[in-house]
Amino acid sequence: MGVAMGKLHEVADGVWVRQSEWVWSNSIVVRGEEGLILVDPGINGSEMNELADDVDRLGIPVVAGFCTHPHWDHLLWHPRFGDVPRYATSAAAHLAGEARERAQEMAAQSASGIPLDLVARLTALPADGGPVPGEIIEHQAHAVGHAAILLADRGVLLVGDMLSDVLIPLFDVRQDDQVGAYEAALARLGEAAEHVDVVVPGHGAVAEGPEAAARLTADRAYIDALRRGAEPVDARLGPHANWLFGPHRSNVEQARGR
Repeated sequence: MGVAMGKLHEVADGVWVRQSEWVWSNSIVVRGEEGLILVDPGINGSEMNELADDVDRLGIPVVAGFCTHPHWDHLLWHPRFGDVPRYATSAAAHLAGEARERAQEMAAQSASGIPLDLVARLTALPADGGPVPGEIIEHQAHAVGHAAILLADRGVLLVGDMLSDVLIPLFDVRQDDQVGAYEAALARLGEAAEHVDVVVPGHGAVAEGPEAAARLTADRAYIDALRRGAEPVDARLGPHANWLFGPHRSNVEQARGR
């Protein structure tokens, strides 16, 4: 599904997506019972201002934020979203707190107009999910405490930095056996995807219908190649994706135990 750059687009009932120019990052707005939850809002300050304008027009208060995983581009916030709890899994919230200065440095280097004092201020999601609707699917692929949100009643799966049409699976150098972690995560996401019509990745186009299955297949093939010690062949590693070869190389080396 094409989401117009810089426009808030409703992809399902009560689920809106706004795409940034920076690595096709998706800010997601979800309507919960108590109000709106902003998932991974970003990237530049001007874009977050525009997102705040869009949210204001919805006429529903923001009651919480949610961070799918503790990488800097998913740890951002803006004063106009309000002084509300910003949730993540317990593991992700803990790591974000430990790595906050590094996240602030990376945000300052890669984005503009970011309120750095608001970077990575997270709270562990309560066991009952608090105001965040749906089912939290926690796994260890890509990042510590990575979470997807299954909104089964709306037919939507929010997957963070998984199942992208522009990014290959990227490993977390902090954790061992990312090949195994990815296999387990893709199995769980595959089960969840059977119950939805729309999959929203952290980066890239929103997937509808059979496109979600195609992405699962592509990611499984990439991981399977690493498992076999082969060099993956993947359309996302094409001639226009040179900036991905660095992370890709570390994947291959980690999979081979170097």
